[in-house]
Amino acid sequence: MFDRPFEDYTVGEVWVSRGRTITEADLVMFSAFSGDWYPLHTDKEWAQKGPFGQRIAHGMLVLSASTGLITMKPGVVLAFYGIDRVRFVAPTYIGDTISVELQVNGLSVKEHGGVVDTQLTVKKQTNEPVVVSTLRILVANKETMSTLT
Repeated sequence: MFDRPFEDYTVGEVWVSRGRTITEADLVMFSAFSGDWYPLHTDKEWAQKGPFGQRIAHGMLVLSASTGLITMKPGVVLAFYGIDRVRFVAPTYIGDTISVELQVNGLSVKEHGGVVDTQLTVKKQTNEPVVVSTLRILVANKETMSTLT
């Protein structure tokens, strides 16, 4: 998605990523990295008694993994500009495959380029949204790109 100069984006365009399966190892590694060992994610017996009937991925794990699915070309992406209104709207289970859909909702000119304002939707293989938010990326314009590449 973020692989071209700011001038080449249009409001309304949609981009969809490849898929990535969430594994048990992802939950363990994310727990170790973040320190979040909440039993809903890490204790099979405890989680079976809860509302989902099984362990679910950390919402922040899913959001973090989703960023790795988004194309971000060096020399094009200048900076992560922000994320707003993050909602974890459905559980992601071990074995679910997620993908990202981005829709351009706005474009704001800035020095050296502009901010591409997108609706980010992380979906699982059933096409059900699991995370929704507004993602903003600062993208280089053609002039700035010529100095970075």
